[in-house]
Amino acid sequence: MRKLAIPTAAVAAMSFAAVAPSYAQTPGVSSNIDVTPKVTPNKAGTKKKPKSVNLDIKVKWSHTGPDGQNKPVMEKMEILFPKGSLYKGGSVPSCAISKMQGGNLPKDVCPKGSIVGSGSANAWADTVKTTAKFTLVNGGAKNVYLFTEMENPAIVQVPVPGKIKKGGKLGGYVLTLDVPDDLKIVGGAPISLIDAHIKTKSKNWLMTTSCPKNKKWPFETTAWFDNGNQAKFSSSVKCK
Repeated sequence: MRKLAIPTAAVAAMSFAAVAPSYAQTPGVSSNIDVTPKVTPNKAGTKKKPKSVNLDIKVKWSHTGPDGQNKPVMEKMEILFPKGSLYKGGSVPSCAISKMQGGNLPKDVCPKGSIVGSGSANAWADTVKTTAKFTLVNGGAKNVYLFTEMENPAIVQVPVPGKIKKGGKLGGYVLTLDVPDDLKIVGGAPISLIDAHIKTKSKNWLMTTSCPKNKKWPFETTAWFDNGNQAKFSSSVKCK
């Protein structure tokens, strides 16, 4: 099996476009990411009147080699958000990661309003396919958590920590998700993601303040794997 991570997150890449080339360090083995995000509404707000948005993000991972082989485990994912995006995690209810540790479900231990999205994923558990369920949880001004639940090949309930900071080459924010060891190998099987789908569902958590002159919000996603491979995807989402 191999690991899961999302994009939450992702949580804030937008729209779709062509796949950028991936960068692999393992000879004969390459990895790719394909991201299809949607931003609703895509009409931007202003600095004085930011507009609340929600994201619908689909991600696909692919690796060379037959099924069950050359399926690296993802260790980290980074998402760059554009100028004109506004993260308001410090202004809505949040949940501490300590409350979700030990298998405690966010719906049972987190404050009302701190659950900001949900999703699911398909993955390889060694040579057998498995599934995962996500709950996206606001962690405050600098944190977001992708609480992940798996039942096969073993029961696992673990939050994937995400760090958010202002900046990055696109001028907005940088979201970094680090996959915990408990999701890299489950029941003795390495976990390799096949695809994931995440939707946010919170008002005034993610917002926009402007749309570039070219009417496109750029974004970039990079993933790192345990075999040394790196895969990158760059594109943009239409805005107005």
